[in-house]
Amino acid sequence: MERKLYRSNTNVMISGVLGGIAEMVHLDATILRLIFVLLLIFTYGVPLFLLYVAATIIIPKRGGEY
Repeated sequence: MERKLYRSNTNVMISGVLGGIAEMVHLDATILRLIFVLLLIFTYGVPLFLLYVAATIIIPKRGGEY
């Protein structure tokens, strides 16, 4: 079975990127969001934030909607 990365339509807080990653790897999206926020706070978070913005632009929404 082929796994593809999509932004989530149901697990959405801001744009669905972390929800889509959580669905792909079968994890709870809340855990990924918490890790993401902690990394933003306790590390130099600008590159991580820019990566999130780029992922929002690049990763398509499930169902082909943009």
